[in-house]
Amino acid sequence: MPYGRLMAVLHASGRVLHADLQGDAIRAASGSMVAYTGQIEFVHAGVGGGEGLKAALKRKATGESVSLMQCRGTGRVYLAQNAADVTVVDLTADTLVVESDALLAVSPGLRLDVRFAGLRGATSGQGLATTTVAGDGQVAILSDGPLIGLSVSPGSPVTVDPDAYVASTGQTTPTLVSGVSWRSLVGGGSGEPFSLRFDGTGLVLIQPAER
Repeated sequence: MPYGRLMAVLHASGRVLHADLQGDAIRAASGSMVAYTGQIEFVHAGVGGGEGLKAALKRKATGESVSLMQCRGTGRVYLAQNAADVTVVDLTADTLVVESDALLAVSPGLRLDVRFAGLRGATSGQGLATTTVAGDGQVAILSDGPLIGLSVSPGSPVTVDPDAYVASTGQTTPTLVSGVSWRSLVGGGSGEPFSLRFDGTGLVLIQPAER
């Protein structure tokens, strides 16, 4: 799928990502390379995951950490992490909001930023921000089990367990709602009955497991 000249192509194969490079570069989670063929160079992506000092400061302020490396050259890179399932999401003038620890790789031309959310973090004690990926290209994300896509449309919101939430696309607005959660029913979690409700138009991606 061409997104432009000399564009890397990402392809998921179960729990491994194949990244085919044609003299260009992708950004991937540090330490996620398991093998490669061809002439590939691996370097640290720099402060803020290659997005500059501003992004690095925002990550530090929100407590969110994502360490990225740059893979540049010609050949194929095999990427994986903790035997997690890999899914490639195609973006066309769209934005993906993803939990930072679920981000595996992004193709060239996509912009990364940090968005304050405090939603899943407020219920699980984890990071208070998520990573946004915007533009045209491909994003590889990780999940504990195959991703489940839930459509959101006006008048038909989707409510999910915060610990199952992985990512979302489109124009969706998340809201923290109180009430009995699935985890509290089975005696799991911290006992705080919170869920995430998404309104608007788009797609919510969840995993069939809880953190």
